[in-house]
Amino acid sequence: MATGWAQDGAVQEQIDDTIKDAVERARSKLPAGDSLSHCEECDAPIPEARRKAVPGVRLCIDCQTARDNEQHNASSYNRRGSKDSQLR
Repeated sequence: MATGWAQDGAVQEQIDDTIKDAVERARSKLPAGDSLSHCEECDAPIPEARRKAVPGVRLCIDCQTARDNEQHNASSYNRRGSKDSQLR
């Protein structure tokens, strides 16, 4: 049952799109390729255990933590509050 101008299933479509976007964003952030022996930002050695645990690792733990915190603060996008999603 639709309410207002929304089509039947519009809420579920919005939820599905949000999940799909989150999965694609997470997959794009996965490291790929050979791991580096030294951090590409600060040149600190990357421990062998980390290189084995995270294939394709390019940053030391400190630099990776800083990057994750920056990306978390910048990626707070609320699809429900977007005018574009309300017009669909």
